[in-house]
Amino acid sequence: MLNGKHITLGIETSCDETAVGIVADGREMLANVISSQIDIHTEFGGVVPEIASRRHLENINSVIDMALDEAGITIDEVDLIGVTYGPGLVGALLIGVAAAKAISFAKDIPLVGVNHMHGHIAANYIEHPELEPPFMGLVVSGGHTNIINVKSYNTCEKLGSTRDDAAGEAFDKVARVIGLGYPGGPKVDKAAKNGDKDAVVFKRVYLEQGSYDFSFSGLKTAALNYINTERQAGRDINVNDVAAGFQEAIVEVLVDKAVGAALEFDQKRIVMAGGVASNSRLRELISERAGEHGIEICAPSPVLCTDNGVMIACSAYYAYQAGERSGLDLDADPSLEF
Repeated sequence: MLNGKHITLGIETSCDETAVGIVADGREMLANVISSQIDIHTEFGGVVPEIASRRHLENINSVIDMALDEAGITIDEVDLIGVTYGPGLVGALLIGVAAAKAISFAKDIPLVGVNHMHGHIAANYIEHPELEPPFMGLVVSGGHTNIINVKSYNTCEKLGSTRDDAAGEAFDKVARVIGLGYPGGPKVDKAAKNGDKDAVVFKRVYLEQGSYDFSFSGLKTAALNYINTERQAGRDINVNDVAAGFQEAIVEVLVDKAVGAALEFDQKRIVMAGGVASNSRLRELISERAGEHGIEICAPSPVLCTDNGVMIACSAYYAYQAGERSGLDLDADPSLEF
């Protein structure tokens, strides 16, 4: 305890960010340290799992120390350790899990394993102190695209997910082909601001009626085919227009399904999370269409949309309050379901 407050340290290493966050009473952010590997993986056009794991191993102890320094506390003042144990890259997850278990054992601090996707939703609790379940969740990132009916802090019902590419993955692949580079999401968003979303129109994929699942592989293929056709014909490609049209085809489906789910389940609030939740066009369109039905939109600031330790600490805190505990046999689960 620190001044009567329960202190949780969260560790996140599911992909290419070595991140540690410290939270008081589940809501107050004391530290948020993120060591990004974007510069390393950019030359490869995407995350290389082995390189990511090695970097986590090199960085994890120093990032923990930096977070403790930022919070102005010592490890002996930490009451709970939370750690992402899945889903994600198995080698990367193992580094975080091993570090968390080592601290838990050495300092006799309780341990809670956190589902990475639950963590993304929990990021909103930090910046929206009034936010409490139930609500509809839209979790969109490089590896995941989900619509979640959040019934309580620890109870989530997955209504839909991607059947192939995640939205962020589709952004990355198309961005690479049109020469924008990695990471694709922010670069497509920036280029689209200078493009005409109606100049190059791509088909919206909704799947069967009533489904909250997503499919972006066909859209990605359509975009790549368009680019190849234009290049083979010797015609110039307006990168900004392609980015705007492609982005609109993804965002419109995300928004329609999220708003539809909120209406069907009578939820008055949609909470966005994940890296793609920082996309400016997504935020604009979902606010517009949800507002037509009196549905409120919540989303964290961009720094908490990306992978971070604060969201893991917050999620771990509420799981712990509900009686959840993890043993030292906690293992990484790269295919962990929501």
